[in-house]
Amino acid sequence: MTDLVIGDDGLARPVWASRDPLLRAYYDTEWGMPVRDERGLFERLSLEAFQSGLSWATILRKREAFREVFRQFDPDAVAAFGEDDVERLLADARIIRNRAKILATVGNARATVALRDDGGLAELIWSYRPAETPAPASYADIPSSSPESVALSRELKRRGFRFVGPTTMFALMEAVGIVDTHLLGSHRRGTSGVW
Repeated sequence: MTDLVIGDDGLARPVWASRDPLLRAYYDTEWGMPVRDERGLFERLSLEAFQSGLSWATILRKREAFREVFRQFDPDAVAAFGEDDVERLLADARIIRNRAKILATVGNARATVALRDDGGLAELIWSYRPAETPAPASYADIPSSSPESVALSRELKRRGFRFVGPTTMFALMEAVGIVDTHLLGSHRRGTSGVW
């Protein structure tokens, strides 16, 4: 399989996780592992929105700065952000300075807080777990969206969230373990405890 590379440790990883030490560590320890808490899901939702149109490596390199400026992605703290905070973030070169994405993150924090009266963000996102997960042998076998990610996107938008399109929501579902798109043969396939 050309989409998998055997590392110097003897473990099979996809090409994207085989060269950059940061991506390798993310793949080996975090990507695809279950995230079921509100703060963790709000962080992943926010980072996926910022990633739109950019490489995931760019987001990972800026992740600690994102955590700092967005108050560790505490939804209550971010929901309280005002225009001064938005201007502060737009001036911070350590993060992605995109006004629409910053405003969406603040708005999404407010929507996250509002969801608490109706089960919460984690319950909502995980309710879209499919009955089956993909079993990709190659990159070409990995879908970019699913009926569940389309439905999740629609519901989040209905609840006031932004930058939550079906492709972004499928990437979120992959990242937090709702689906397992680790390639067959990867050392991480099936390790989440979900599938």
